[in-house]
Amino acid sequence: MSSSVGPTATPPPASATHRPPNRGWVSGMVLFAGVIMLVGGILEVFRGIMAIAEDDVFVTTPRYVFRFDLTSWGWIHLVIGVLIALVGFFVIKGAAWARIAGIFLVSLGLIGNFLDLPYYPLWSVVIIALDVFVIWALAVYRED
Repeated sequence: MSSSVGPTATPPPASATHRPPNRGWVSGMVLFAGVIMLVGGILEVFRGIMAIAEDDVFVTTPRYVFRFDLTSWGWIHLVIGVLIALVGFFVIKGAAWARIAGIFLVSLGLIGNFLDLPYYPLWSVVIIALDVFVIWALAVYRED
């Protein structure tokens, strides 16, 4: 007497079983994060130049705990903006080291924008939200 369990199917190829789901979506998120880093870094450079020139766009808060001179904030944004834009370019190119450096630099940019909230509040909140997305997109990506 033979035991018949049912038809047996051939298993899928090994490459199909080890493929991460939504590969195109994840790659797209990293590309988007790189573009946001590149554009956001360039905008931070412009923001830094505006602060160095002591533009009237910025609000001053007399009793702020993390109070710096507007020119100091300008140089901070200028340097971090250049670094973020440069690393964002390499994220777009697909460099693995750039994702790690991007997480670090965007985290610094996020902290800088948080500390800079009283000087340019709406822009800082928007950049903080984008920075959180960029950090997440760079952190969840896994290469095959």
